[in-house]
Amino acid sequence: MPREITAYSNPMVKSARNLREKRHRRDQRRFLAEGLRILTEAREAGWLPAELYFASGEQHPLLETLIEETEASGGIAISTTVDILSKLSGKDNPGSVVGVYDEFSTDLAQIDRRNASLWLVAERLRDPGNLGTILRTADATGAGGLILIDECVDPFSVEAVRASMGAIFTVAVARADWTTFRDWLRSGPGTLVGLSLDTDQDYRAATYPDPTFLLTGNEAQGMPDHMAAECDLLVKIPMLGKADSLNAAVATAVMAYTVLGQHRP
Repeated sequence: MPREITAYSNPMVKSARNLREKRHRRDQRRFLAEGLRILTEAREAGWLPAELYFASGEQHPLLETLIEETEASGGIAISTTVDILSKLSGKDNPGSVVGVYDEFSTDLAQIDRRNASLWLVAERLRDPGNLGTILRTADATGAGGLILIDECVDPFSVEAVRASMGAIFTVAVARADWTTFRDWLRSGPGTLVGLSLDTDQDYRAATYPDPTFLLTGNEAQGMPDHMAAECDLLVKIPMLGKADSLNAAVATAVMAYTVLGQHRP
């Protein structure tokens, strides 16, 4: 039976609200996700919230299923106010449901590179919107997962989770420093393909062996020279207008579908 909480001073609400900050996510090992669609996709992927906050009086078959399964799994369902949902989500017009989830991650050693012909790799991403969009691209192209190199933005931030539109729950995410990733990659099959402006190799004319690990560099600085030197192949997306490069997430999507087109029969 759902609890009812209407006071922002409630300790559970305060604890959930704190998850908007990285240090509290790190301490609690939990994160926030918002919206009935995203939480339903999480449920379908096998993830249920530890705490489920929903607007009092809200009725929807999918919400009823979420409440039932959350409570059946040992989670807590909480009927609350729109104002509290707004404080949790950080939006003036919040979704009707917010979930608190336990963080999860994938160790490189757990990855079976034979499970997919395409893997996305990103180094020092700073924008949570870009990270979330790349997660969506990974899901859409059937990539095996996303490997984050060095100091990337937190994939469990509210903004990144929102931008992923649920892909945070469907795509394996691993984090590693460059040396650990490089050593792991070279321990088995895999071609490292880097996106670079310092090459004449057109991305459309290249051949992408299976499996391909597609490396996208930092939004502002691009890929460091030592990483570019380690790539098996550097490719360039031609710029025909005045722009000198594409947004990191857009470039990743273009490349991912190009690789997918080669790998599909």
